[in-house]
Amino acid sequence: MKDENKVPAPFERGTDGPKVIVTGVDGSESSWRAAAYAAGLARRQNALLAIVYVQPVISAGAAFGAPVAEATGEIAEQLVAEIRRAAAHVEGVFKLRWEFHTFTGDPFNGLAKAADDLKADAVVVGASEQAGHRIIGSVAVRLVKAGRWPVTVVP
Repeated sequence: MKDENKVPAPFERGTDGPKVIVTGVDGSESSWRAAAYAAGLARRQNALLAIVYVQPVISAGAAFGAPVAEATGEIAEQLVAEIRRAAAHVEGVFKLRWEFHTFTGDPFNGLAKAADDLKADAVVVGASEQAGHRIIGSVAVRLVKAGRWPVTVVP
């Protein structure tokens, strides 16, 4: 039996895709690949790319008087300078909205906080390059297991 009162759904233009994509950078090759991949996603979806660097807390170094905060702050400055150089290369060719954020703590909790605070629709991270993570679990695996956002792991 045919339902003649049923109206077909109207065609909808636009996107229901992500509005905010979070990616973590730490200066490693895999994190730069993840950032490039996330930038492509953000550009194609007209989403905001939130680039996050989590400054580690190194309590042992701080206990001996090492200037840990200054060192991690310098790393953040170097990362954002590299991001600005890369963005300048594509300016005028591609339209990409991006922000740089820093958090302090361990990478998993920093990225999770960033993704929650920014209401991320997706998280993109690089695969771990450290052998020990095969035993204790990488940041990427922990983000996937959290199950709060779609996570893409870029090799």
